Amino acid sequence: MHILYPEIKPYAVHTLKVDPPHLLYVEECGTPTGIPVIFLHGGPGAGCQPYHRRFFDPSVYRIILFDQRGCGRSTPHAELTHNHTGALIRDIEKIRQHFGLTKINLFGGSWGATLALAYAQSYPERVSHMILRGVFLCRQMDIDWFYRPGGANRIFPDAWQKLLKPIPEAERGDLIAAYHERLNGSDDLARMACAKAWSAWEGYCATLRPNHTVLEHFTEPHVALSLAKIESYYFLHNCFLTPNQLLVNLPSMEHIPGIIVHGRYDMICPLEQALVLHERWPASQLNIVRDAGHAAAEPAIVDALVRATDEVARDWNKVS
Repeated sequence: MHILYPEIKPYAVHTLKVDPPHLLYVEECGTPTGIPVIFLHGGPGAGCQPYHRRFFDPSVYRIILFDQRGCGRSTPHAELTHNHTGALIRDIEKIRQHFGLTKINLFGGSWGATLALAYAQSYPERVSHMILRGVFLCRQMDIDWFYRPGGANRIFPDAWQKLLKPIPEAERGDLIAAYHERLNGSDDLARMACAKAWSAWEGYCATLRPNHTVLEHFTEPHVALSLAKIESYYFLHNCFLTPNQLLVNLPSMEHIPGIIVHGRYDMICPLEQALVLHERWPASQLNIVRDAGHAAAEPAIVDALVRATDEVARDWNKVS
């Protein structure tokens, strides 16, 4: 079984100005002359973690990671102004241009997979290969699965009760709107309590087996606030995508080689999403990972993702 590559530190760190008031944290790791790959984290609003650098062989990849608007080390923290999918697509393109890259590879998980698809459909000529994990198509049915009764709540009813707790019963018919209102309210204690409850729900459901490390990361105050505030804002606005946009626009990028990695027991983004994407994307291959859920940190998911980055490196070298 493949494991993560050894720990590494960035060889360069940048602050990139985009639409005011946003400043993006961008880092480069690995080899400056290596295969360029841009890592797209999940959420929206989760930010990058040090282990995200380790999916790639640092001797062959130029690894570019950035915290999307409002999260991680980008500032202002949890800021919603000028924060939407179209802006994030422009940010990826600005990063590509900033580093003078003709073509890039994209590596995205969950919301990062959504963003990778949206960027590739906007700039198909700029993308060489894609690796997507835990596909999230952002259809209304996909959002409803996780935030309305009749979906994931039936698998994790105990965790669902904790998600409901901060919200009065009269408002539980639209949890996303109820949370969004409180997360943007003036009551600091209520805002943080809601942020932790929202993020804990995701942490509980992210792994096949309970994982306290994952749950602790999701509920860490800095992460929880940006994740909950930005996610609820995006989901309230259907992620700023038109209905079924990622599948409707798929023909524009169907020639781009892609590797889809998806856990069999993914309870955040059920496997159906990866399957329907694969069926409509001729240049893709689908790796259904047995004994895994949604999280990138699960051992079987790590194995599949490292195998995928190694495969892309071999393909890149064949055509270079």
